[in-house]
Amino acid sequence: MDTFNDTLERLFQLKERGTTVRTEIVAGLTTFLAMAYILAVNPSILGNVMDANGVFVATALASALATFLMAFIANYPIALSAGLGLNAYFAFTVCLGELKDVPDPWTIALTAVFVEGLIFILMSFFKFREKIVNGIPQNLKLGITAGIGLFITIIALKGAGIVIADESTLLGLGSFASPEVVLCLVGFVVIAVLTHYEITGAILIGILITWALGMMAQLAGWYEGLSLFPTFSEGLHLDAIKNTAFHLNFSWAGQHLVEFLAIVLSFLYVDLFDTVGTVVGVADQAGLLDKDGNLPRAGAVLMSDAIGTTAGALLGTSTVTSFVESSAGVAAGGKTGLTSATTGTMFLVALFLGPIFLAIPTFATSAALLYVGMLMMSSVTKMKFDGDIADSVGGFMAIAMMPLTYSIANGIHHQSLHRQSQRRQPHHVGHLRPLRPADRDPGHELYVSSLKQCNRPFRKPVLGAGFLLF
Repeated sequence: MDTFNDTLERLFQLKERGTTVRTEIVAGLTTFLAMAYILAVNPSILGNVMDANGVFVATALASALATFLMAFIANYPIALSAGLGLNAYFAFTVCLGELKDVPDPWTIALTAVFVEGLIFILMSFFKFREKIVNGIPQNLKLGITAGIGLFITIIALKGAGIVIADESTLLGLGSFASPEVVLCLVGFVVIAVLTHYEITGAILIGILITWALGMMAQLAGWYEGLSLFPTFSEGLHLDAIKNTAFHLNFSWAGQHLVEFLAIVLSFLYVDLFDTVGTVVGVADQAGLLDKDGNLPRAGAVLMSDAIGTTAGALLGTSTVTSFVESSAGVAAGGKTGLTSATTGTMFLVALFLGPIFLAIPTFATSAALLYVGMLMMSSVTKMKFDGDIADSVGGFMAIAMMPLTYSIANGIHHQSLHRQSQRRQPHHVGHLRPLRPADRDPGHELYVSSLKQCNRPFRKPVLGAGFLLF
């Protein structure tokens, strides 16, 4: 009779990917702790237009379902939950903006998310999204990974108050008298030191140590923010799911088809490119891309995301998407779906122990994200800036635009746009690098190669979601 470990080996191919059950579980816990904030942030944002307690339960259930699908169908260490940015668009742009005069606008927004999920299921079934993922050249994938690293970094710096808004310079340095700033930086150093000494679960341990230091700072009266100590005094409110689940409004959608489709397409566009960018970045960080830079079983990954979005809308939350915080678990050693299965289990546990997980402060998870951002930035060392200039420009724009526009989707959009603008230059200059004087000898290998490239036909571009991708 197979043992439990044999079963896990058969399901997740642990030995083949060079990992262990313990490592995968620690990685799954690390990913969960890095993204547990969504269980507090999503109800806070959607609570402006919906029942916050219902949103909490819906978020936990949808996250668990989608992450389990990723674990058992795709076998990747990627966790999913309600996407940041998408939830803000849901609440403030759609419900409180475009539909502010419509009764219960959140039911219409949920209907749009549901339809978006169905479209994604069809796109995934016909492998359209998979072609997008595997059609991105290696240099651009590395640029996406590095760009996500910087994006994670600025999220961490902003979350801990290390970087603040400044009217004169756009960004400024936070106060080092702030306990959040100090504790985050201390946590970052703790994680770096633990990693240096090859301590298993360094990121998870770093989060917990930073949280404990925050508790001591609160007891000493230095940290005066929300309580870092869990409390169950307000109960669990699991029955609140009835206030959000299965509240779709197809009647309004049918009567205002043009407006409704505009909302659907907005969700569709952002989720499409956010997911592609996150999946590629996390997979590259985990070393899961094949020798050609493609993502094996990309269809299963994207189908998990699509089903999660559809289920999330039925339960009562905004678009479910792959989370960049999955890279925290990857950095802790996660390589298989067992990492995701652990994270999904923790989302279910969070339903009953929510006050404990929600007490983990932002400055503690920010320390972990800051370290992960540094790890992901290392991908820039693999980029080839002396090769195809079009790929170099595209990769650079992804790196620059993701953090500076606070959007993975914007980074990929500008990456594609600038790469195609180079591809369309006369004589295919996008394929050439500047020739040095020594290269201009008519007999020089590079000179001859360059002339051959000038005679190459244009690659036929593939039009996807309104953008020329490759």
